[in-house]
Amino acid sequence: MSGRRKPAAEDLTARARIRDAALLEFAEHGVKGATIRGIAKAAGVSPGLVQHHFGTKEELREACDAYALETIRGIKRQGLGEEMGDPEFLSAAVEVGLPIQRYMARALVDGSPAATRLFDDAVAFSEELLGSGAPGVNAPNTSDPHAYAAVLTGMSFGLMVLHEHLSRTLGVDTFSREGYRRLALAMLDVNDDRLMSPELVAQARAALQQLPATGRSGDAD
Repeated sequence: MSGRRKPAAEDLTARARIRDAALLEFAEHGVKGATIRGIAKAAGVSPGLVQHHFGTKEELREACDAYALETIRGIKRQGLGEEMGDPEFLSAAVEVGLPIQRYMARALVDGSPAATRLFDDAVAFSEELLGSGAPGVNAPNTSDPHAYAAVLTGMSFGLMVLHEHLSRTLGVDTFSREGYRRLALAMLDVNDDRLMSPELVAQARAALQQLPATGRSGDAD
């Protein structure tokens, strides 16, 4: 996607309207609670047209997963470049991204194979992105890039899953533009800070490297 371009022709079709309605219905009701009839009503089409484009509800869910992943990848790739400083791009990215974040927040707690694929694909993409480098992003200082990418993904997805607690604490819906802005600014501050001194990091690292890989707390090895 790009903040400088109008939506592609496909995004004006009934198929795209069904997909966007499904994202919101799955986010609100979960896979089990959402229905083809409810999605059709939200999209302003007939249930038959939903089935014509996507077949079953599970196939529609898979299409939503694929769209969510591809869109997030596109936003991340552009956002890590010069587009990050472009208010027009950011506005468009937020408009597209917030419904997807709401969808993923529900998908990640559904306990479905789709949620597992979402997380694993996101970890793989983060590891690829960190390995290839990006303008303005330093290479991570780690001996375990896979774990590094997994923790980054967990932190990012955790903000989505815990949106109700974050919204309550901050007094604003974090899936709204105002809430997103406040959350994103705080995340920039966290990424920009070094909360632990180099000495404390070295001490903690040394202790962790000596931590036994097996055994229970309180048991002698």
